[in-house]
Amino acid sequence: MSHLQFGDLRAVLILIGKWLLLGSIVGVLAGTASALFLTTLSWATAFRLEFPAIIGLLPLAGFGIGWLYHRFGGAAGQGNALVIEEIHQNQGRIPLRMAPLVLVGTLTTHLFGGSAGREGTALQMGASLADGAARWFRLDRADRRLMIMAGISGGFGAVFGTPIAGFVFGMEVQSVGRIRYDGVIPCLVAAVVGDLVTRAWGVGHAQYPALPLMEIDTVLLIKVAFAGLIFGITSILFVELTHLVKRAAVRFVAYPPLRPVIGGIIVLGLVLVVGSTDYLGLSLPLLGQSVNGQGVVTFAFLFKLVFTAVTLGTGFMGGEVTPLFVIGATLGATLSSIVGVDAALMASIGFVAVFAGASNTPLACALMGIELFGGGGALYLIVGCFIAYVVSGHRSIYPTQVIDTPKADGVVLGTGESVKVWAQRRHPHS
Repeated sequence: MSHLQFGDLRAVLILIGKWLLLGSIVGVLAGTASALFLTTLSWATAFRLEFPAIIGLLPLAGFGIGWLYHRFGGAAGQGNALVIEEIHQNQGRIPLRMAPLVLVGTLTTHLFGGSAGREGTALQMGASLADGAARWFRLDRADRRLMIMAGISGGFGAVFGTPIAGFVFGMEVQSVGRIRYDGVIPCLVAAVVGDLVTRAWGVGHAQYPALPLMEIDTVLLIKVAFAGLIFGITSILFVELTHLVKRAAVRFVAYPPLRPVIGGIIVLGLVLVVGSTDYLGLSLPLLGQSVNGQGVVTFAFLFKLVFTAVTLGTGFMGGEVTPLFVIGATLGATLSSIVGVDAALMASIGFVAVFAGASNTPLACALMGIELFGGGGALYLIVGCFIAYVVSGHRSIYPTQVIDTPKADGVVLGTGESVKVWAQRRHPHS
């Protein structure tokens, strides 16, 4: 018996050692790629702000991005959908060219003023590099799946400076209602190492004011729950509008490179209508104003939502997450005066709750809120994230997520086209 126990222990230690090594390799790759991306993204944003007239070239930049992906993208053009699909199907490969393509595409989008984020780029770079490493090491299919999950965690943790959220995100994002705990070690190691490597390259992250320690307050909980409902509805609006724009672009514009041209023209028109360039790029100043309790334009959340849906729906490159942070934080700032809650608290909850609803990753989002704003308001961050998650149904910014456990017992919520795809994949005979 003791011999068997010793043998089991040795096997466990070998397994842990293996994933400490592989997870660290993925973390180094993801962290280095994220550092390069964040550095060049900062340059692109600064250049656009110094020379604002460059946004007039956004339609031309859109054609360049569209042509690049039309000519060379192939499977890489599916972006995050391909990454999550490969975790489920585990049959093909994530092209290594996905990393440079999404890097160039996202930088071009931001340089010329498209409204987009950065998480999509980090996830795609991390996953494609991790899959390349898996092929280089000749890993089997089971280990390859874990490497892709680690790549997601490494990219997410590195680009936002939130390794705990990145660790959980890589295990939570592929399925609604399920966390894949078989990825605990590789995802944790990749997220922590990725964050450390990014910082070692001298890349810092935004610091937000910590929420004070708050006792349980029944009235405040009710108000936060109501806000969570609004955050969830807003996430539905974002997902549905982005999908609507994408379907319309595909239906009415046959030549793919022309879709972002039209999108760029619409974005420039929106700038003229709104009378502000605040909703271009990442819109980080709006985020800072909101979580610092300084207040923003009442409908800032709606403006950012429309700008982003048009940008991404017509084929520009970038992620959805940072725009969702901005949408949630500005909406929280607006709701604060309506429900009578501190603006900084409500903006902080909205920051992560709208993303939780749109991505179906409430645990990762709640942990991210705690990492960014401290544990003082942990209960309220959790309540906001999970209520938004339930309210949003089975819609998602990631169309290849599958429903493992429906949010309502035996009910598949949502009516969007992507929801039907997920339901068929999870329950092909239903």
